Amino acid sequence: MSDYDFDVIVIGAGPGGYVAAIRAAQLGLKTACAESRETLGGTCLNVGCIPSKAMLHASELYEEAASGKLAKLGIKTQVELDLDTMHAQRRDAVKSLTGGIEYLFKKNKVEWLKGRASFASKDSVEIAGKTYRAKNIVIATGSSVTPLPGVEIDEKIVVSSTGALELSKVPDHMVVIGGGVIGLELGSVWKRLGAKVTVVEYLDQLLPGMDGDIRKEAAKIFKKQGMEFKLSTKVTGVAVSGDKATVTVEPAAGGAAETLEADVVLVSIGRRPNTEGLALERVGLTTNKRGQIEIDHEFGTGVPGIWAIGDVVPGPMLAHKAEDEGIAVAENIAGLTGIVNHDVIPGVVYTMPEFAGVGLTEEEAKARGEIKVGKFPMLANSRAKTNHEPDGFVKVIADAKTDKVLGVHIIASVGGTMIAQAAQAMEFGATSEDIAYTCHAHPTHSEALKEAAMAVTGKPIHI
Repeated sequence: MSDYDFDVIVIGAGPGGYVAAIRAAQLGLKTACAESRETLGGTCLNVGCIPSKAMLHASELYEEAASGKLAKLGIKTQVELDLDTMHAQRRDAVKSLTGGIEYLFKKNKVEWLKGRASFASKDSVEIAGKTYRAKNIVIATGSSVTPLPGVEIDEKIVVSSTGALELSKVPDHMVVIGGGVIGLELGSVWKRLGAKVTVVEYLDQLLPGMDGDIRKEAAKIFKKQGMEFKLSTKVTGVAVSGDKATVTVEPAAGGAAETLEADVVLVSIGRRPNTEGLALERVGLTTNKRGQIEIDHEFGTGVPGIWAIGDVVPGPMLAHKAEDEGIAVAENIAGLTGIVNHDVIPGVVYTMPEFAGVGLTEEEAKARGEIKVGKFPMLANSRAKTNHEPDGFVKVIADAKTDKVLGVHIIASVGGTMIAQAAQAMEFGATSEDIAYTCHAHPTHSEALKEAAMAVTGKPIHI
């Protein structure tokens, strides 16, 4: 051991990295984690998942009061937006949670190596001018915003998701480039706070990768909420003049160009793995066409002793996927058996309502064989109706022969919470009958999942 400074060095302290470091330390391995940010938690805790949810929640409450929704429930209010305070509570949430990770590092004796790490050799990294050796090195450097060629992000007029969280005033008009998760979530925030929001999406539907029924319904719901869309449309340029931007667009299939004037342009066309600056070439590692590091079933790379997890490896770029991989890779390093079932990883869009899915989409399932599908509208769910939340449905997809659940897709105010039950059921090979015959508390939104499963096996009671 004297030849090594650590048993494990984890590069990156995001959801995958900090979890891997903590779990490795819990298993008795001398562990360090390299992180160049001033705070731990990576993109998720600092400028991603957590602060965006703080703004989503606050803006939902504001919109409920300002739009008159509360008045219809007998709650009369006079509403004024205090954006500075809204930002302050977001920052407080981030500070508390990132500080919590630092506490957990100290509690579990994980050493924080402050600085950006790059490989010096197959068993050593250089951080802030000093070299550290480790038996095992875990790459968990996450991802960053994918740039739009020819468009400069200044985080003032043309912003990424990071800048969109820090706007000092509500823009009169926000143009969102990209109709995926990030664009719709942040677009929803500023729409609720008073902005006109126009979403430009290259494809003919929103939310690429989600179930077809979910995608179709999403467009209807967001249009009803007042968002405007230009689908099958590509952005050919963004020009900034003073405090305004001009976005030039044209049909994706080709055609006449038009311009959109905006106060803020949000570029949200996806994310790319953070592998630049790691000096992978020094250890003989390369990336695939998507810039990802290929791994084996145990998260090992092509170089013994070097592992990779999270957004830098194939699979969905999701914090919870990275966390599970962080636990698994630490257990594999320690000689245990760490496994992640990549077929059962839920995804959620935290708008209102929430859009959630796990497993195969109907399109994917049909391509594999004969299926059965059951749907139940939230309009017929007693809790959703009582809460004035009629939008959405639950959809269960099962194998026609075995009845095994292949996928579940939900649109509901608490869809992100409901999807956990579906994921757990699928993890243990449940059939739609298993879900249908499980007693659900009444009245709850989750009864819609039971009813959708009943629709697969027979006929639901409440429609």
